[in-house]
Amino acid sequence: MITADLHVHSSFSSDSSQSPVSIIEECINKGFSYVYFTDHHDMDFPVSPDNPDMDFQLDFDSYIKTLTKLKEEYKDKITLLIGVEQGICPEVAPRISALSNAYPFDFIIGSSHLTCLSVTKGDPYYPSYYEGKSYIESYRQYFESELENVRLTDGFDVYGHLDYAVRYCPDKSFVYNFDDYRDVFEVLLKELISRGKGIEINTAGITKIGYPHPHIEALKLYKQLGGEIITVGSDAHVKENIGYGFDVAEDILKSLGYNYYTIFKNRKPEFLPL
Repeated sequence: MITADLHVHSSFSSDSSQSPVSIIEECINKGFSYVYFTDHHDMDFPVSPDNPDMDFQLDFDSYIKTLTKLKEEYKDKITLLIGVEQGICPEVAPRISALSNAYPFDFIIGSSHLTCLSVTKGDPYYPSYYEGKSYIESYRQYFESELENVRLTDGFDVYGHLDYAVRYCPDKSFVYNFDDYRDVFEVLLKELISRGKGIEINTAGITKIGYPHPHIEALKLYKQLGGEIITVGSDAHVKENIGYGFDVAEDILKSLGYNYYTIFKNRKPEFLPL
């Protein structure tokens, strides 16, 4: 049984209004042993025409102070871990390692929300990202950007929602065929493994594309290559979604021969039985 959701957003993220206390109470009510906070921080995130107020800059001092206080208040009911979802793109990757060592994080998710610091050219959420190239080329560009990020920084513990770009393809009839990108995934996963980094099963994909991120073939390949560090996160921005789809994630992991999932404390992995 999975008793930790390692990807949760609170009101410290620009795109969530959920209070930290309500998240803690929800995790307690759902029987979790741990509550993780992984709020957004995307350095130099460009202004979005749709969401001009969402700068995704985390107020670290207030964040750490608030969560440290809550950790003490709830220590007899649940274990609170302080994390961050650090947005990575090649322009900012070299600066991330210093940031990751500046605060007492338990866990850092590295995630690609952009391939470059441009909403129109680098954000797969917008149709303009796909202009002038095929969807296969668009996805490949995204995956190759992730590979570049991994080679540029070690300031994270697991890479989040590896095929995030698939959520937003403008043509919903386009079929995402993993074999079209297997070569770049093999190199990407080998790089992660060689650097002691893990990957995430992100169950938000279930509502977006019908299955968790990443594609089951990526999870299978990761295990074949010797990967062991794998966390499970809902990517919840409202408390009701905490733990969403964890039964699906557990079934997938077990079907592929995984016996454990991973949690982090003080940025060190611990393996818990499924």
